[in-house]
Amino acid sequence: MKKTSTNQRSNLPTPGKDSAKFLTPVACALLLAGLGGQSAPTATAQGQIFSGFVATNGSNPYANLCAGLNGDFYGTTTSGGTKGGYGTVFTVTTNGWLSSLASFDNTNGADPQAGLALGTDGNFYGTTTGGGTNGGYGTVFRVTTNGTLTSLVSFANTNGAYPYSGLILGTDGNLYGTTYLGGSNGEGTVYKVTTDGVLTTLAAFANTNGANPHTGLVRGNNGDFYGTTTSGGTNGGYGTVFKLTAQGLLVPLVSLANFDGAYPEAVLAAGPDGNFYGTTYYGGSNSLGTIFRVSTNGSLTSLVSFAGANGANPMAGLTLGSDGHFYGTTYSGGDANLGTIFELTTNGSLTTLLSFAGTNGTYPHAGLTAGSDGNFYGVTAGGGSGGNGVVLKLVLPPTLNFQAVSNHWFQATLNGLARPSVQIQITTNWAASWSVLTNLVFTNGTGQFADPVAANVPRKFYRVMVQ
Repeated sequence: MKKTSTNQRSNLPTPGKDSAKFLTPVACALLLAGLGGQSAPTATAQGQIFSGFVATNGSNPYANLCAGLNGDFYGTTTSGGTKGGYGTVFTVTTNGWLSSLASFDNTNGADPQAGLALGTDGNFYGTTTGGGTNGGYGTVFRVTTNGTLTSLVSFANTNGAYPYSGLILGTDGNLYGTTYLGGSNGEGTVYKVTTDGVLTTLAAFANTNGANPHTGLVRGNNGDFYGTTTSGGTNGGYGTVFKLTAQGLLVPLVSLANFDGAYPEAVLAAGPDGNFYGTTYYGGSNSLGTIFRVSTNGSLTSLVSFAGANGANPMAGLTLGSDGHFYGTTYSGGDANLGTIFELTTNGSLTTLLSFAGTNGTYPHAGLTAGSDGNFYGVTAGGGSGGNGVVLKLVLPPTLNFQAVSNHWFQATLNGLARPSVQIQITTNWAASWSVLTNLVFTNGTGQFADPVAANVPRKFYRVMVQ
C-alpha cells in the first residue's frame, strides 16, 4: 500500500491507484588493473545529510531540486511554512545552508508537490496542487530568487485541476505542464502557459489515450513532448506513454500492461541513445515497480523489475550522469524498506548505492539533481532528526579509465572529480606498497602519462591519489 504524507490536504485527490558522506576527496584512491586485466577494489558512494526540515522552513519535500544560475538549488515543500502550513519555496547552497524563500497561504497556492523550472528571465516557475482563487484546484506561480512570489494562474477545473507535475520550458519561451484531473473529460490536461500567466489548454485526456498524468513532460530532439499517465490506456488502465506534437496533437504511444510496469508517476528521462527511460510505481514480475526504455515510436522494453531488497515502488524519474549512467531513487525497499538510491546502465544493470535508514531520510518521492560539481543532490519526504525530510548530497567515487596509446603511453579519462591535478601511483601488486610515477593534469577530463617500463612487466596496477 502506498504511503502518503499525513500532512496532505484531505480535499485533494491522491495520485496513483491508491487515489497517492559528504566525501572530501583527500587521498581518494582509484584502483585499476593494468596489463594483466585483474580487477581491483573500488570505493562506494557516500551520502551526507545537508539539512533537516522543521515546520517553519517547510516540511515533506516531494520534488526534485532545481539548479539556479548562482549554483544554489531551489525547491518546494508540500507543507510547513509560516502561513498556515500550506508549503514553502526554499533554497539550499552546495555546502548545506538552507533558507526559506516564501510560504504559501492557500490563496496564492497550497501543497506544491512539483519542483521548479528556471525561466529565461532568471525567475522560477512552479505549480501547487491545491489552493488558488477558483475553488482550490491549484495554481501556477512565479518566484524570484529573493522570495517574491506571484500567483499567475488559478485553475478552474474546466481548464485543468490539481497539477501534481511541474513545468518545462519550451523553445518558444513558454512553459508546458499537465494537470491530474479536469479538462473537458475530467481526466487531466496538457497546457501551455506564458510567463505572464496566459494559459492555453492543448489537449484533454480521455481514458483510452491515457488518464490522470501525475508527472510533467520531457522534450524530444524532434521538438515533440513526451510523458506518461498514471492510468488509462487500452491494456487494463495501467497507464500510458504519450507524445504531444508541436501542433498540439496528443498521440498515445504505449499502453502499459502491468507485467512491463503499471501506474507510472515519474517524468521520463532522455537517454544518450535517443530513447527515453522511465519508472513505474507498480507492476513488473514482483509487482514492486519497474524501469523501462521506450523509443520515440513506442517500442517499450522492461529493463528492471524491483524486488524489494534492491528497492521498490519508484515514484521519481531518472537522472543522467556524466558517465552515461542513470541515477534514481525508490520510495521503499532497501535494507530498512525506507527507500534507496540506485545506479542504472542503459542495458538494465542496476546497483544499489544507498539504503535509507530514517536518520538519513525516508521515503523519497523525488529523484536526484546533478550539480555542476559532479555530485548529486536530492530530498526525502520524511526522516531526519525531526521526521520532516532532509536535503542530501550523494558523492560518487571518481572513476578512471585508461587505454594504451603505445607500448608505454597511456591515455586516462577521469569522471566525477573536479580537481584537474592528481598523482599517478603504480605497483605490481595492489596489496603491496605503491610508488609515485608522475603528477598528471587533466584537461576536460582527459590526460596522458608515460610508464617506460610498462611493456616489460606482465602486470601492473595504477591508481590516482588526490591530495
